[in-house]
Amino acid sequence: MTINDIRGMFPALQQQVYGHPLVYFDNAATSQRLVNAIRRMDGLALGANANIHRAVHKLASDATEEYESTRDAVRDFINAGSREEIVFTSGTTASINLVAYSFGETFVHEGDEIIVTEEEHHSNIIPWQLLCERKKAVLKVLGIDDEGHLKVDDLKSLISPRTKLVAVTQVSNVLGIINPVKDIVNICHSASCPVLIDGAQGIVHVGADVQDLDCDFYAFSGHKLYAATGTGVLYGKKKWLEQMVPFMGGGEMIGSVKFSGSTYAPLPGKFEAGTQNINAVPTLKDSISFVRQILEDDRLLKETAAVEEYLYSALKSKNIRLFGVPRGTETKIPLFSFVVEGAHHEDLALILDKMGVAVRSGQMCAEPLMDRFGVTGMIRVSLAPYNTMEEVESFVKALEKAISMLV
Repeated sequence: MTINDIRGMFPALQQQVYGHPLVYFDNAATSQRLVNAIRRMDGLALGANANIHRAVHKLASDATEEYESTRDAVRDFINAGSREEIVFTSGTTASINLVAYSFGETFVHEGDEIIVTEEEHHSNIIPWQLLCERKKAVLKVLGIDDEGHLKVDDLKSLISPRTKLVAVTQVSNVLGIINPVKDIVNICHSASCPVLIDGAQGIVHVGADVQDLDCDFYAFSGHKLYAATGTGVLYGKKKWLEQMVPFMGGGEMIGSVKFSGSTYAPLPGKFEAGTQNINAVPTLKDSISFVRQILEDDRLLKETAAVEEYLYSALKSKNIRLFGVPRGTETKIPLFSFVVEGAHHEDLALILDKMGVAVRSGQMCAEPLMDRFGVTGMIRVSLAPYNTMEEVESFVKALEKAISMLV
């Protein structure tokens, strides 16, 4: 495939904004929908719109097959040990909240500790804060250096016998640097401490082999993976999921219900209470197939790498402050956050929008990270395989024009 071949798979990219061709550079917030995913969702809503697992009629059977075959596709995609370790949620946020509540209720007690990092998304901070407030536990923070790199060497001394879990992002949604999560898992496991990885940004660009990583939990969203919104995955090692209390109660997650006491369904049903997003979850099959094609196409990867490198070089040459610059053997996803001295990030984003360029501005749901760098917000440019060299050139010209208007 070529980048132009890929663009034909995403109808939203063909539109114009304020008289300009759309340049969509906000993929880290949400990617555009793959046309096959749209068609599958529409087809299920029109032809197999029935609740899953419960009824014996054909529509219910077809809907159940679509839903459960998606679980097998996800299991294979991330190389989980079994399909029972794949729990469907509404997204990364829901997946992390599930672990924070269920793992926390089961294993965390007063005086215990949870470790997060300074570069986490709010969704990987607040659930742990809530847990610590509820259980009178302690939240500890692994810092970053002035260049935005995790201080991994400090982790061993930060972990104590009271540390119950470490939660870390695979790739920061602000910095874009691919963190050494396998090394982090090894450090934590040497202290008998489980690890949750936020894979929201990593899954689409890097992928994940959860058995190779040996992580205990891995969370990601469908809407950053070209699938439907309201879809997400929690992978959890069976040894943890089996011990954890349910997150929500209701239909589907039960074994037997009596007023004298109820029992719960086997995995993964114990964590999938109520009616699931039955028309949307199967779109993960299309997105997984697409991402696999991308990651296995060396020619296409070279083409997209050239686009990324051109943008990176252009940004480094400007009078801007760029965050998350890799060093040594580190690699980075095509995500670049920066500030321009003398220009407010929101003003820059608004001017770019009027020229057809969609970027993210603000705190990117990472306020502690903004505080760490002493800024109120940033501009973020994030690419997908459908972004072209011509789009990058248009963005660079638009950015120059926007800066000249403000500075």
